[in-house]
Order: sequence, then structure tokens, then C-alpha cells
Amino acid sequence: MRQRLPARFWLEAITSVIGLTLFVLTLITREWFELLTGWDPDRGSGALELALPVALLAIAAASMLAARRDHRLATANA
Repeated sequence: MRQRLPARFWLEAITSVIGLTLFVLTLITREWFELLTGWDPDRGSGALELALPVALLAIAAASMLAARRDHRLATANA
């Protein structure tokens, strides 16, 4: 039987995919943010390049856990 997942699940799943994609992009090229925006907020110190993957990974992990919780609740109620 096909279940209907709430919109919040899909938002959390998409957020986690975007976060993981940007995390991997940061591992490949640390300057993607500056290349994309033309803005250098850390003035070449590299602080943004270190903080960005940590923040993106934290957002992705939190979104994945929330999506997992919503999926379990949806399947339990089905």
C-alpha cells in the first residue's frame, strides 16, 4: 500500500540533500562560495572555508534525522 508522506518530510529530505551536496562541493573546492558570490567575508583567512562544511553537515544531519522521524510516524499511522 502506498503511503502519503507529509510535506514537512519532503522539505527536510530536500534540505538534507542540498546540505550534503554543498558539503561535498566544499570538500572538492573550498572557494566555491567566493567564486559563486564574489564576496570574501573572511578576507582570505580560510575561516569561512572551515566553518561552512561543519555548518552544512550539521544542517544535513539534523534534516535527515527529522525526515526519518516523520517517515517513521507516517508509516506507523498508515
